[in-house]
Formats: sequence, C-alpha cells, structure tokens
Amino acid sequence: MGLAVIFSRGRSGINAPLVMVEVHVANGLPGLNIVGLPETAVKESKDRVRGALLNSQFTFPAQRIIVNLAPADLPKEGGRFDLAIALGILAASGQIPTDHLKDYECIGELSLGGELRPIKGVLPIAIQARNEHRKLILPRENSAEALLVKGVEIVPASHLLEVCAHLSGQTLIPSEYPAPEQQIADYDIDFSDVHGQFHVKRAFEIAAAGAHNLIMLGPPGTGKSMLAVRLPTILPLLTEAQAQETSAIASISDQGLKVSDWLKPPYRAPHHTASAVALVGGGNNPKPGEISLAHNGTLFLDELSEFDRKVLDVLREPLETGHITISRAARQVDFPARFQLIAAMNPCPCGYLGDASGRCHCTSEQIARYRAKISGPLLDRIDMHLEVPRIAHEVLRKGAMGGEESSATIRVRVIDARNIALARSGKANSALTAKEVKQYCVLSEAGHQLLEKAMTKFGLSHRAYHRILKLALTIADLDHADHIAIKHLSEAISYRKLDRSA
Repeated sequence: MGLAVIFSRGRSGINAPLVMVEVHVANGLPGLNIVGLPETAVKESKDRVRGALLNSQFTFPAQRIIVNLAPADLPKEGGRFDLAIALGILAASGQIPTDHLKDYECIGELSLGGELRPIKGVLPIAIQARNEHRKLILPRENSAEALLVKGVEIVPASHLLEVCAHLSGQTLIPSEYPAPEQQIADYDIDFSDVHGQFHVKRAFEIAAAGAHNLIMLGPPGTGKSMLAVRLPTILPLLTEAQAQETSAIASISDQGLKVSDWLKPPYRAPHHTASAVALVGGGNNPKPGEISLAHNGTLFLDELSEFDRKVLDVLREPLETGHITISRAARQVDFPARFQLIAAMNPCPCGYLGDASGRCHCTSEQIARYRAKISGPLLDRIDMHLEVPRIAHEVLRKGAMGGEESSATIRVRVIDARNIALARSGKANSALTAKEVKQYCVLSEAGHQLLEKAMTKFGLSHRAYHRILKLALTIADLDHADHIAIKHLSEAISYRKLDRSA
C-alpha cells in the first residue's frame, strides 16, 4: 500500500487556491477513481495519465488507485492536475522518491506521449507558490508568464520524464527566477497624429491625470475614436502590483496574456452588440468580462447610444465600487473592475446636430429620445462631458502652426500630476472617497458659492458635486497649485453638460 501527496493549484476567479492531490494505491480490483468534485476534463485525466505513464516506460499499477483532490467542496476543472496525478501515482507506487515532493507545486496537462502542455491562469499560481515558498514545476511554455512574479523559483519542463529525473536527482532541471526588466511604453500611434482639437486634448490630459471617466459627443468623423485609442499613450505604466493583478485576469481569460505588454495599461473596446455578460463577466463557470479585462486601464465604448440600455446600466455599480461580484447557485466569484470609462456618441440620431454644415433636421423630441438611451444615473457617474466639433479643412491639411504635442510630452505632465495625487492620498483623484474629498478638496468661500450656484442652476446631484471637486483637484495638480482656485473649479464645472436640467 502507498500514499503520496502532491501540491497543485485550482482556480476560483483570479485566485489559485491550494489543491492537495492525494493518491492512494492499494490491493483490490484494478481501477483509477478520481474524487473531490472533478469536472469532465478532470475525470478524463485518468486516460491521459495512463497513456503518459505507459508511453514514458513507467509501470501503471494493476491495483486499486484512488485520487482525492482536496478540498472536496472546491470545483476542479481543466487538465492542470494531470502532472500532479501522474507524479502522485509514481510516488505512491514507489517509482520515484517522495523526499522532496513537499517543496514543490506541480501544474500541467499531459499528452498521451508524456509531453507537458501549457495551461491558462499560471500567473496567480506563481504568486501563490512564491507566497508559500515552494518551487513551481510547470510546462516550459508557461515559464515566461510565471517569471513575471519576482521571487518565485520556476522549474520548467517539457516532458514527464524530465520532471521525474529532476525529482529523482538524476538530471536536475536548472531553476529560473530572474526578475522582469522594466519596459518603456512603445506605441505605433501618437497624440501628435490628431490635428487641432486643443480643448479635447486638454480634457484627455485631465482625464489621464486623474483617471476620470469621459464621454464625447460629436458628428461622425471628428476624431472621437482616434482620440480614445491614443489615451493609453499618455497614461503612466502600471506598477508591478497593478500589473500582476491585471495580468492575472488576462491569464485566466480566453485571450491569454501577452508577456511583452504586461506593464502597459489595458485597453478594451467591445462592439456595441456586446451583451451584459460579455461586459461584466459570467457563465456557468464565471469568467471575467470586458470591465475586468480593462482593470487598471481603459474601457472604450464607441457608439454608446447603440448599446442596449440594460447592458449599459450594469456598469453603474462597478463604476462606483471598482469590482463586480458574479453569483451563481453553486458559487460566487469576485473580479476586480476599476477601469476608466471613455465613451463616444453622436449628438443626435442623424449625427450632425450643431455641425456647421447645417445637415441636421432632427426634432427636439427625436434628440431627447435618442439621448434618453443613456440613463441619467450612468451619465452622473461620468466626470467629463465633452463636445468634439468638426475642425476646419485647413487645420486638417496643415496641422497646428506651432506643431502638435507628442504623447511623450503630454505623458510627462500626466505622470507629474499623478505623482502629486499618489503622494497626497496614495491613489488617483477619481478614486477618492467622500471622506477624502472633504479632506483634500478644500475650497475658498468664493469657490463654495460658485459650486452651490452651479448645483442649483443645473440641477446637479450630490454625486456630481463630489466628482466636480475631484476633477478640480486634478486640474489643480496639473497646474502644480497647492489649492483649488476659482479657475480650476470653473473648468471642472464646464465639463458637466449632459446632466443639466436647465
């Protein structure tokens, strides 16, 4: 009789809970049973493991084998436990030593020939292995992603035989644990590509400095999408902690993780036909949606009025809380979702309201019905409402006489302002709580009177009150001012247009 325990990792949201693979080999009718709430792919591992062991010239015990995946109440999915089950059978049957198994965590899918195949969600596993001070044995194709985590010792392997030779001390696999190098943001696009639109660029600079939400209104072809896609080029790179959290979400998703871009803020632009589940996440086995894939980055919704209103309204809670909880009958999963919302829409059904061409013939009722597709509570959560007019052909042809500012130039100012905010409160201004707004957004008596007058005249909500103060603080930070002046407050108020009642 033999018993072996191998450490592995499951998946729950972006977390990687510990799974102990307990293998018991005893006399009895030959067979392999897997218990511990395995899903279909896990149950099928018995055939993959049997083929891998036999084709690797190991003996598959002709005994009763029981594999327990503990804890028993955690659903197990995928082929990630194949390697751990195979090693457990070999250890329990005495074909490999068990002396050092407690020092390792093992993940990987096996082919029938014994080759190790990559799996999804390696980054959260590497973080937990580092925290538990264990070495991580994994498929070689997954090693680049795992090495984004500083301090973890990686043992990459291509075949089951390599792993067994390593554990037996015959041929050691060199461990890998270099820290990732800091990268410089490299983009093929630049803000200098956008001619004119100086007040729009100013608004984007403010939005980037404070991570504020922004909506643009303008006729077709005025550059709304062109501006939005260039926002990441003026944003600061992610910190290592932010990058690990964001990359963990990408790692468990179907899109996977691009290691070379892991420090860049994510940018997501779903089509207007996207469903509510596509935006916030879901499914029987909950997966992250677009708002979580945009965590610590930008979510761009073009043609906002074409989205289903019910789909847009699911964004209201994540915009406030910074996370989304997906509940199912059997489980509940929480995904982070602190993103910067950038939206664009036409001002009316035909798209040409306010255009100098005079082509718009929409009635006031049609315009009101068109804009009503965007609910008031959602607009209330968007800090900046911006009009993007058509520019003159001469500007488009020649550009600005003094030259257009590059993204690198704007990014310097954005980073300076963001650093001021981080030194003051440890977070971007848009994330300030009501208590912190009261502490840091101090106004003069004239400032209070101006804001109260705007609240009364335009029918602004209390939420809009706090968002104006946060926006004014960001404008003051860009100005390197030590307090919010009237000019900063006036500019912040000027960006609240769509939710005015008068």
